Amino acid sequence: MGGLRELAAPFVVPGPCGVAVRDRLKHLTARDEKVLRLVGDHLGALASRDLKARCAAGLEHDTDRWAERKRGLTEESSSRWAGSITKATHDQWALARRGQHAHIQSLEAGVRTIAHRLSLPVGEKGSKRTPGGYRSKGEWFAKTRRLHVLADRLEAARADREAGVVHVVRGGKRLLNTRHHLDTAQLTEEQWRTRWEAGRRFLAADGESGKRFGNETIRVTPDGEVSLKLPAPLVHLANTPHGRYVLASRAAFAHRGEEWRDRVTANRAVAYRIHEDVLRGRWYLTASWTIPPVKTVPLTAARTGGLIGVDTNADHLAAWRLDPHGNPIGQPLRFGYDLSGTAQHRDAQVRHALIRLLHWAQRHHLAIAVEDLDFQTEKTREKHGRRKKFRKLISGMPVSRLRARLVSMAAELGIPIVAVDPAYTSKWGAQHWQKPLTSNNRKTTRHDAAAVAIGRRALGHPIRRRTAPPPAHRSDEQGHRTVQAEPVAPGREEPRPRIPGPRTRSVRAGRGANAGDQDAQHRSGRPAEHESWQQDSLLSL
Repeated sequence: MGGLRELAAPFVVPGPCGVAVRDRLKHLTARDEKVLRLVGDHLGALASRDLKARCAAGLEHDTDRWAERKRGLTEESSSRWAGSITKATHDQWALARRGQHAHIQSLEAGVRTIAHRLSLPVGEKGSKRTPGGYRSKGEWFAKTRRLHVLADRLEAARADREAGVVHVVRGGKRLLNTRHHLDTAQLTEEQWRTRWEAGRRFLAADGESGKRFGNETIRVTPDGEVSLKLPAPLVHLANTPHGRYVLASRAAFAHRGEEWRDRVTANRAVAYRIHEDVLRGRWYLTASWTIPPVKTVPLTAARTGGLIGVDTNADHLAAWRLDPHGNPIGQPLRFGYDLSGTAQHRDAQVRHALIRLLHWAQRHHLAIAVEDLDFQTEKTREKHGRRKKFRKLISGMPVSRLRARLVSMAAELGIPIVAVDPAYTSKWGAQHWQKPLTSNNRKTTRHDAAAVAIGRRALGHPIRRRTAPPPAHRSDEQGHRTVQAEPVAPGREEPRPRIPGPRTRSVRAGRGANAGDQDAQHRSGRPAEHESWQQDSLLSL
């Protein structure tokens, strides 16, 4: 297997460490919406100012500067609001740094690919692992200019990272650029301004264990009453004592409602976030809290009884059930989803496909094996060149969302998830399993065969099937068979049992002696090894 990269060992995916549920705030009055917008705009302005100060500090930021920032925010809000703002600022700055590092890696990959292809003669063909030269002199010249552009961008990105400079836009860079293309987005300036203001509001508060109902800033009682602590400049808007404002809406979390109610009753920390959906004209409340890590089962326990191999594709999940020896059982199943339309529609399609898969696994008490996919290094246009359709295909696959949803939903049902290395699963699955599993009544696709390959790798078996004997030795006359059992499985090399009768071939004369002797059949009549010894009779007393 020269030239193949080393495969990573399969592992059981750990469960989620947090929970988030959302509910709509219905029946809000005009005054409630006005207060929420005023509070969100005021805290959003403070968050923008704090983010600017954090970005200006760069790598020189320390605890003293953080304390100074928090003291300045406390004077215009409260200590808890200031803590939530500074924490959100640190998270956003860290996320920008991670995105900056990923951008540098993408630029480096593009520069390496272009430099390699420019070094080859024009028209030289590449291999499966390395691209060849460019097709024409015109394309070669255009890529030389492209190389200089990427090199300049890479140099600037590296300089920013070394200096600790990040580029962050509160509200989103995409929405900011939409301001210059209102006609294309079919928006008026007023509509864009409404979205922009809603995206920059800040109405989020971290929970605190031991405090009343787990949160002093945004408080939700077990019966659903929602109240928030007003910042110092807006205390005059309070409708209850101690500078608090109670909303007319009641929160009732349909999903995990009992779990949430148990937490707030025990005064355990729960974080809340309030945001406005401008397109629908609705307000939502999101509650989140951490949960203890779900104890994963050992890999050997997850393999007991077999599992379900799942191949992820752009429009469906191909699944096939395998027994502990790696043999496909029954028929393959396909769980389709449509990723066109809005984000809410795509998310609903993914959840619907996953819940059908999980219910199937739950009925049979089996684990699920999936590929540990990551297409971040595969999406560059420099790697695949003119293959725009393929780049669009892998970019449209919801790999991260599928993985997060699957792990979270499987943890609720107690179904283990086994992740395997995705290398060569589609290729080897089609090579070794597609044709043998195809019959007159079943057409096996490459995706179905890849699901078998994924399941076998999760079970610890090689993907390649055992080499079948010659056609004459596959019949019941010789008694050989091709099995997929482990080497330690009893009866792995034995012939098929012979049952005389009208529907089966009976053992003919002279055939029964060597029917179970594999060595005699393969050595052209030479005596078997066990014929060189014989059992002596027992000693008589």
